[in-house]
Amino acid sequence: MKKYSQLTDDEQLALQKSFLQEPDSFYEKAEADQLKEALRRSYKERFLVMTRLMKLNNMLSKAKITHKPSFPDNKD
Repeated sequence: MKKYSQLTDDEQLALQKSFLQEPDSFYEKAEADQLKEALRRSYKERFLVMTRLMKLNNMLSKAKITHKPSFPDNKD
């Protein structure tokens, strides 16, 4: 499937109309495309992505979120 930007104006219009009629089929196609792309990755790539996500999870779980008012409260 071509990228949306590579389609002609008539093709883009037809795609928009068909999306409005059956949006679920587009989501199913996108999901299938993502699955095919993920299956093409090697085990090393999958491992590296997983370790990156685990490191990010550890960093975010240890984060302390503090709130500082954007404007000081001036009480005279």
